[in-house]
Amino acid sequence: MQPSIPPDISGLLDELSAADRDAEGLIAGLSEAQGTRRLSADSWSISECLDHLATANRVYLNAMREPAQRARARGRLRQRAAKPGFAGRLFVFTLEPPPRWWLKLKAPRVIRPRPTPPLADAFAAFMASQADAREFFTANADLDLASIHFPNPFVRGIRFSLATGLHVIAAHDRRHLLQAWNIRRALEREH
Repeated sequence: MQPSIPPDISGLLDELSAADRDAEGLIAGLSEAQGTRRLSADSWSISECLDHLATANRVYLNAMREPAQRARARGRLRQRAAKPGFAGRLFVFTLEPPPRWWLKLKAPRVIRPRPTPPLADAFAAFMASQADAREFFTANADLDLASIHFPNPFVRGIRFSLATGLHVIAAHDRRHLLQAWNIRRALEREH
């Protein structure tokens, strides 16, 4: 029997579910041409936004798994809510939509989207990454996520708590789903 999920983790799971519904609404009724169209040469398409999220979620979760397993083996069970510390909150803030004009983040090479992935493939990859995140959040809800750290997979020498990692995934989803919705709205205004 699954132990009850703490309210903070339940809230994060709700955020993942909201992102799932948002992505489903985003692609509803889109043609392949619309889903893979870039508005400019230096922008991403809707499918590229989804592909980026799927890849970023996978990379982040992979970096978080081993520290979670080690913590479980050492019996580091939950002592407090899964909330980021000060530096983690700042990082999560930088990912929250809307993007701030004074803080432009460029995706690290390892999580840049494939060029023009098929819309159905990108959506399926995103949904699979969301299911993986949901499984990780649930399976590790009993750990002291605020005190267990993992190496940031993109910035050498930076470590975040697993709690920060959970919040990063949710904020990053919101950021790029908003970006994708802005693309869809621009495409709809053209017709």
